[in-house]
Amino acid sequence: MTEPGAPTAEGVRAALEGAASVDERAKIERRMTDARTQVIGVRMGTVFDIAKANSRMPLTEVDRLLDSDAYEMRMVAVSILDFQARVKGVDRGALYDLWMRRLDRIDTWDYIDRSAPRVVGLYLLDRRRDVLFELARSDDRWHRRTAITAAFSIIRAGDLDDPLALCEILADDPEHLVQTNVGVALREIGRVDPGRLEEFLARRGDDLSAHARRTARTALI
Repeated sequence: MTEPGAPTAEGVRAALEGAASVDERAKIERRMTDARTQVIGVRMGTVFDIAKANSRMPLTEVDRLLDSDAYEMRMVAVSILDFQARVKGVDRGALYDLWMRRLDRIDTWDYIDRSAPRVVGLYLLDRRRDVLFELARSDDRWHRRTAITAAFSIIRAGDLDDPLALCEILADDPEHLVQTNVGVALREIGRVDPGRLEEFLARRGDDLSAHARRTARTALI
């Protein structure tokens, strides 16, 4: 049971509907990658403000947000998870467990980018990362994007071995939305250790998309 006064999924929906506009709905619908996703029509800055205002939401209510078919409801959910993951002493395991249990609902590139680095990556900093390799080998493009995006926090901690191994798996991925973040991961690796990026590009550079290769090489300029 949610404690009295605690943020709720219903409260978030009311706030989103109160901030919606027809023009914004049309803009968002144009960039949706899944026709089944419903759009309320709220600009992203407002969505993030609503998430921040509800950042102490109990995870049971975040879970309810993830049940929604509305794009903005789930964006608030992953944003709340990201905000909570930044808090010192937070139960990262609980955040990670919810995120992974509802992986099927985290199915747009921006849901993943908004939350995977901190919610998944930070939790795995000092743990085995077999799950990332399983995701990297998945037939689901969003799982593969999750694997390499979660690695961003691992790279920033100076741990490059597993992120490079993930890049090996995904270097020739046919999906543009996976390749873009492989390029970002390689760029960040190059900022930590340019030599390891150069070695990777010498071996696998031709397997990368042109976009990923350009992004990676910006670390060497």
